[in-house]
Amino acid sequence: MVKIINTSGKRKTAIARATLKAGKGVIRVNSVPLEAYGSITTRMKISEPLLLVPNAVNGIDVTIDVAGGGVMGQAEAVRTALARGIIKWHNDPAMKDIYLEYDRTLLVNDSRQKEAKKPHGSGARAKFQKSYR
Repeated sequence: MVKIINTSGKRKTAIARATLKAGKGVIRVNSVPLEAYGSITTRMKISEPLLLVPNAVNGIDVTIDVAGGGVMGQAEAVRTALARGIIKWHNDPAMKDIYLEYDRTLLVNDSRQKEAKKPHGSGARAKFQKSYR
């Protein structure tokens, strides 16, 4: 039986879905290899789980599809999905402790959302100015 693991990560309105299976150690985000994906900052953000546990994805092909949100929201959703997948693949509590000690959002979705816009204003808290006094 072939071992396949599916995980997901969320940040704001971005949702990333990761699929891990045995392979050569290639990581693709939206069909683009990680080495060519986005800017240097986003690549560094995504590769944090890989830097904390070297050789974690040796022999594992990771395919991640991400949609919604902005550039950094997507990057953080991808890193959460990737870290969760690595933990699930290796099933190693020590690895989980390393991730949680570094940054809890590697394994737990950041639940913060944008506050809803209210009537009589331009945003959630700001109100339109009065000009008659």
